[in-house]
Amino acid sequence: MVKKQTAGCDYLGNFAPKFAELNDDVLFGEVWSRTKELSSHNRSLITISALITKGAVAQLPAHMKLAKQNGVTKDEIVEVITQLAFYVGWPNVWSAFNIAKDVWTD
Repeated sequence: MVKKQTAGCDYLGNFAPKFAELNDDVLFGEVWSRTKELSSHNRSLITISALITKGAVAQLPAHMKLAKQNGVTKDEIVEVITQLAFYVGWPNVWSAFNIAKDVWTD
């Protein structure tokens, strides 16, 4: 069973309650829970790739921690980030590597 996501309500529930609800109940509750169609492992890799591509580094630590929980290994994340370097830019992947190194080096 997938753990219920509460980050939206925890951080934005009082400020932006509808967004918090959509984050927790729709994005994580309905979309991320569709593991028959796409595993949480693969969803994590896709999400991290999208965030790196956009340069959305503020969201990367949480998603990299989730990816690690979803079974993404250090070797896999290194390969994904290295692959992205040639498509999304060196600065984006440097930022991502700094975060990944923190997450996968306990």
